[in-house]
Amino acid sequence: MQRYEITGMSCAACASHVEKAVSAVPGVAGVAVSLLTNSMQVDYTPDADPDTTARRICNAVEAAGYGASLATVESENAELEDTETPKLKKRLIASLCFLVPLMYVSMGHMIGLPLPSFMEGHGSGAMVFALVQLVLTLPVCWINRSFFISGWKGIKSRAPGMDALVSMGAGAALLYGLYAIVMIGIGLKNDDMELIMQYRHDLYFESAAMILTLITVGKTLEAYSKGKTTDALKSLMKLAPQTACVLRDGEQVMLPVSEVQVGDLFLVRPGESIPVDGTVTEGISSVNEAALTGESMPVDKFPGSPVSAATINQNGALTCRAERVGQDTTLSQVIRLVRDAAATKAPLAKTADKVSGIFVPTVICIATLTFVIWLLLGQTFTYALARGISVLVISCPCALGLATPVAIMVGSGVGAKNGILFKTAASLETTGYTDAVLLDKTGTITTGEPSVVKIVGTRNVPAKFLLSMAAGLELRSEHPLARAILKEAEKDKLSYATVADFEAVPGKGLRGKVAGKVIAGGNADFIRETCELTPDLEQTGEEMSRDGVTPLYFSLAGKPAGVIGVSDVVKQTSAEAISQMKALGLQVVLLTGDNAATAKHIGAMVGLDEDHVIAGVLPAGKEAEVRRLQAAGRVAMVGDGINDAPALTRAETGIAIGAGADVALDAADVVLVRSDLADVPAAVRLSRAVVRNIHQNLFWAFFYNAVCIPLAAGVFTGIGITLNPMIASAAMSLSSVCVVTNALRLNTFNPRSAAHDAPPKHKAPARELPAETACETRSCPVQNEIKTEEVTMKKTIHIEGMMCGHCEATVKKALEALDGVQSAEVSHEKGNAIVALTADVADADLKAAVEAKDYTVTGIDA
Repeated sequence: MQRYEITGMSCAACASHVEKAVSAVPGVAGVAVSLLTNSMQVDYTPDADPDTTARRICNAVEAAGYGASLATVESENAELEDTETPKLKKRLIASLCFLVPLMYVSMGHMIGLPLPSFMEGHGSGAMVFALVQLVLTLPVCWINRSFFISGWKGIKSRAPGMDALVSMGAGAALLYGLYAIVMIGIGLKNDDMELIMQYRHDLYFESAAMILTLITVGKTLEAYSKGKTTDALKSLMKLAPQTACVLRDGEQVMLPVSEVQVGDLFLVRPGESIPVDGTVTEGISSVNEAALTGESMPVDKFPGSPVSAATINQNGALTCRAERVGQDTTLSQVIRLVRDAAATKAPLAKTADKVSGIFVPTVICIATLTFVIWLLLGQTFTYALARGISVLVISCPCALGLATPVAIMVGSGVGAKNGILFKTAASLETTGYTDAVLLDKTGTITTGEPSVVKIVGTRNVPAKFLLSMAAGLELRSEHPLARAILKEAEKDKLSYATVADFEAVPGKGLRGKVAGKVIAGGNADFIRETCELTPDLEQTGEEMSRDGVTPLYFSLAGKPAGVIGVSDVVKQTSAEAISQMKALGLQVVLLTGDNAATAKHIGAMVGLDEDHVIAGVLPAGKEAEVRRLQAAGRVAMVGDGINDAPALTRAETGIAIGAGADVALDAADVVLVRSDLADVPAAVRLSRAVVRNIHQNLFWAFFYNAVCIPLAAGVFTGIGITLNPMIASAAMSLSSVCVVTNALRLNTFNPRSAAHDAPPKHKAPARELPAETACETRSCPVQNEIKTEEVTMKKTIHIEGMMCGHCEATVKKALEALDGVQSAEVSHEKGNAIVALTADVADADLKAAVEAKDYTVTGIDA
């Protein structure tokens, strides 16, 4: 995809002509022109030469009467600056300096204002009266000459736009005024007072000047309003700090952010903005991430925690290592996504684009017919001309062209401020049409990290002592469950002794000595090797297992010490988020590869009954469920973007949750920067609000033109309603302003407020189902053969060190993240993983992926 800057566009018809010209260029696969940002996104065909195609595109745009150049970082940043409003203000002020005296001369006598004596009378005074108006009108035409230049280019290239309508209307009035001066001169020569009086009052110079000035008023207001639509994006850009305190050779050096390199250590003091994305190496603090996520509560940071550019360090000094710099930072990716979304076209824009392409030629034909018909009906030439000019200047293709993009730009900005990133205008529109939401479990409904949920000690070993003892034993283990126990101990500020003679028994547990006493921890079978478990501890462990909690048993000096339950806990916001989705009329389904008991337990915790929980599903199976639900409506899939990629791609809307710094996930249409399920209903609400706004804008644009064009043509003359050209030009100016102002109301929309949640009143537009889905809805069983990537082979990986479901999930995720691995079936009981491959994956790569998670691969069988 390549981005271009376009110059010379003034209305939707211009954008349509540019799109048509570029679409005909060889090597162009797709094109979208944004009138709002004066930019163009072009997709090339695979065989296109980028340099040659870019040259052809620029030539095609120039041949159409506009300018084009490849966008740069500087030009993209510059396009957000409102440079048009100051220019238009100067034009407006200069125009008013001549228009005010012109209106005094031409119309002041109508309200009793005196004229200089040399302009009075029916003789030479009439000629002076006309020439003074001409002298005052010509500067207004020169100041606003861009209308005539652009209009002439459009007519010359057979692609007339709004400027053509304005220039034709003002030009016709000006030419008629010149004709009137000639007729006054003939009257003076022939001493024909009647002829002089007729044309003295039909000069129309004030109409030409007023049309140009009022259109400039509208353009100024429109430019100012359009500038406000990018405020959210500009505020994000302003957040980026300009300098960074980098540690070089042990010394602090202040450098421009552009000079920070990956791997540099940088220091962030309290109150300072973090300059680039990185990882904390030293220090503890809290960071305000509201700029990126919209979350007002600070996030605690400690060694190993990720940090993002433009977030604010609050109360402690942090030393961090730079990992993403320049255009790779989270902030830069957010800005790029919002900008790209604004440059693409929403499906709703297609209707407006079709109308805009033929709008101006149609209006010119209507104006010509209006002029001719009134002449044939016996009206005077001046009356017929006034009706024709009114039709030209009241017609507004701009309102049609701006109806969709301004709402998309504002909506995308509001989403970015709340940590909701829509990749395209289409995704911003279609998210609100969702009928069903499929939710992954791990990392979506749950935190994705094991946590201690229950501690049961014995009479001789209290719970606090058990946790302290377990933390000392787990200190030297890299197992995910060990980290959960250590985190819980740190949270409770417990101290624990160092364990001697530490030994890890793969797949079973750990043992060691403290003060000469043997401590052991692991699964039930392992602990039975050191002591006999009491019935109550065994019962407690079984209850934990039924609830999807992993029990870890411990013994001290050959006697049972207790059991600690560790589980991937449900996020605090998940149940409320699912409740909000239901209130929005969405069908919610939990879809997981976990076992049925755990899945049903998690589903019950968040308010989903068994009918809406589907367990034991591989990635290909998730895609099948998406297709099954698509038979009944539009589906959104929410997952982490790795093993859920097939389902994310298949769904109408793929939503990647908890993406953190990696916001550019290819499989997703919507990226939620926060790891919070509550942002899913927020995304739906925002999408629906944007679509409502677009419908309002399109209704106003079509209604305005449908009513005002007949009104200007004189259709309602019989009931005494007519429009002169000046009023028509004022109405045209205000129409675009109304559309943009309505879109700006979205800035006040709070996507996280559930106050007005309700099912949608209108069904989504019909869409074409994929062929295989249509087949399934007729006769094919849903969960049978699924056409996915062909499995070419399977391998069995023998693994030591796995001892629970968390181990299985860790290994499964690591393997399925590899290219060529379609699915992985992992069993800690069998000590193996069976991987289905769509391509030949080297044994070394499989081994490296598993051992990177601190498990041992003992062999791989084909």
